[in-house]
This record gives sequence, structure tokens and C-alpha cells, in this order.
Amino acid sequence: MSEQNTYILGTDQEELTRLKIQHMVWSSEAKRGWDLAGFKIGQTILDLGCGPGYCTTELAEIVGKTGKVIGVDRSEAFIKYLHHIRESTQLSIEPCLADFDTLSLDTESLDGMYCRWALAWVPNPKEILKKIKDALRPGGQMVIHEYYNFSTHQTKPERPALKKAIGAALKSFNESDCEINVGSYIPQYVEALNMKVTHIRLMPKLARPGSMEWEWPKTWYHSYFPRLVTMGYLNTQDVKNAIRDLGSLEKLSYTTLSCPMMVEVIAEK
Repeated sequence: MSEQNTYILGTDQEELTRLKIQHMVWSSEAKRGWDLAGFKIGQTILDLGCGPGYCTTELAEIVGKTGKVIGVDRSEAFIKYLHHIRESTQLSIEPCLADFDTLSLDTESLDGMYCRWALAWVPNPKEILKKIKDALRPGGQMVIHEYYNFSTHQTKPERPALKKAIGAALKSFNESDCEINVGSYIPQYVEALNMKVTHIRLMPKLARPGSMEWEWPKTWYHSYFPRLVTMGYLNTQDVKNAIRDLGSLEKLSYTTLSCPMMVEVIAEK
């Protein structure tokens, strides 16, 4: 698999910037989940699907020098970036280049696991969760942030070309071998593993033009809509029309954008 195909949106500098914006939008939600799970100094935490390591870095600040954060990603570019972070910050980070299927974890070696938009892109989330559960110590916690209902993604007022492009994106996900709304199944999956769901909450985001919440889907549109052309879901004119619609909405003070509904599930072994 080429580096470009390793991740659905690539791993170049543009994607690093997009992921940074995304992290800024969701950082407070992540930290709330980590606090509820009791992540603390001295623990060993797995950051599953760590990307360039924005969450890995913040988790490493929590566990301190006596703890460790294992950042796992299948992108060589992202893991290289994470190595740079470790060297420049001297934080207790262990970068790990691996896909989730080949990832090897010692039994009862982890105190916790965090993942955000990791399980939506694999065809076998139940198997991955089983592997992580086995690696957790008794009382270990999983903090999982995934899509609950992507179809909540819409604007008011609606614009036809943008609505079409968002719909095409959802169709591309639904026709893959993965489950985009995997978050809605996580409670069932973890309870089947004899884990206890200790916290669950929906995490809505309603964006307005000019806000950081607006920039999150906006940067995603610019990155993913052109890929839908190569995948056959849109044509070039469709993308131009969708971006034009987006621009027209940004000029209206009353525009709102409902982001795809997310869910947080925290489960204990």
C-alpha cells in the first residue's frame, strides 16, 4: 500500500494542517473523556490511530516521565512526525508503525486506550477491540470517539450542490467495507467483551461561518470532495459547485452547519 493510500485523506502538509484544526476543535472533548477515564501520571496509554500525534503529545503530558504513551499508526509519514515530536519535547512517547491487524500488544500491559476516528476506517473493529481488551490491565479504560450518525451533517439553509457532495461522501463510506457510524455499535461490541460501559454521551457540533468549528468541515470538503471525483461519485463541476455553495453560505450571518454526530464511549475492563 502506498503512503498516499495509507490514510483516507493522505498524509501531506495540507493534511497535517487540517488535522491540527480538527484537533483544536475536539481537544477539549478528548480531555474531558480522559479525565472521566482517570488517565493519570505513571500510566501506559495506547493512542490508537494516532496520526501525527496531537493527542499523543497531550496524553504524554498527562502520564509524565514515569508513564508512557504508545502512538500507533500505519502511516510512515505520521510516525516520522511523531518521532520528531518525541525528540523535540523529550516526552515519554513510543511511536509504533503498524496497522491494527499486525499490531502486537503484551497481555495486561496497558492502563488505557484512546482512539478517535480510528475504528470507522477498519472492516473488523470487533477484532481490534478484543485485541486491546486483552492488552488492558484489570480496571483499564477505553475512551472511544467515533461517528454516531454521519447523516446529521447538513447546513441551514441548504444549498443543492453542497448537499449533493456531502451525500456523495456518505455514499462512498456506506459502500466501503467499513462502518462509518461505528460509534453507535461500540456499546454492544464492548459489552460482548465483558467490559462495562461507564460513560456515554453524544457530542454535537453546530458551526457558524468564521468559527473554528466551521473550519473543520470546510477543510475536509476541500480535501475529500476532489477525491470523490477520482472515485466516481462526483465530477469536477460538482466539486466546484459545492465549494461555491459553501462560499455563498459563509456570507450569510444566519448560516449554521450541523457537523456529523459524534459519540463518546468509555468502557472498563
